[in-house]
Amino acid sequence: MEFGEVVRKRRMVRDYDPDRPVPAAVVDRLLGHAIHAPSAGFSQGWGFLVLDEPADRDAFWAATTPEGWAPSGWLDGMRRAPLLVVPHSNQSAYLDRYAEPDKGWTDRDPGRWPVPYWHIDTGMAALLMLLTAVDEGLGACFFGIPGERVDGYRKAFGVPAEFTPIGAVTIGYRAPDRLSPSLKRGRRSVDQVVHRGRWS
Repeated sequence: MEFGEVVRKRRMVRDYDPDRPVPAAVVDRLLGHAIHAPSAGFSQGWGFLVLDEPADRDAFWAATTPEGWAPSGWLDGMRRAPLLVVPHSNQSAYLDRYAEPDKGWTDRDPGRWPVPYWHIDTGMAALLMLLTAVDEGLGACFFGIPGERVDGYRKAFGVPAEFTPIGAVTIGYRAPDRLSPSLKRGRRSVDQVVHRGRWS
């Protein structure tokens, strides 16, 4: 598939065919592309938890679904995904890297960073997975783990303290899912979001 077509076809998919697992070779390509994301100082401070066994996926949903959450078409469709990948960022890897001699900082002060590049770079790795899914004929959706459920998620999967889940990605073969009502807003045009020379 041409790259432009991959970009145009990318959208968040919220319902999957539960009877079609993602082939192992495709999972390897998804992760192989993810680690080609840019990272500040080539820190590569990320880690990916792959959940492709039914018991592991059930444990993920049990740990991350808020108490009292009523069944819904959105959640039911997402739970049918045969593959979940949880990208994690590692702030320490960045602070350590930028305290090395070639970077010129002598401490690990996170205040030096204008934005948390450890999260940004991991988000770019997640985007590469989303684009790879389209190229492989799959659907995918990036979504957040509710803040109050992160500790339960960490405990369920033994996630080390230095790794922070920035969200999760469902991946699988698309079912005929409903379009999000948000799409009625329409995509903003380039002219509406691009400013040349000056913002105003």
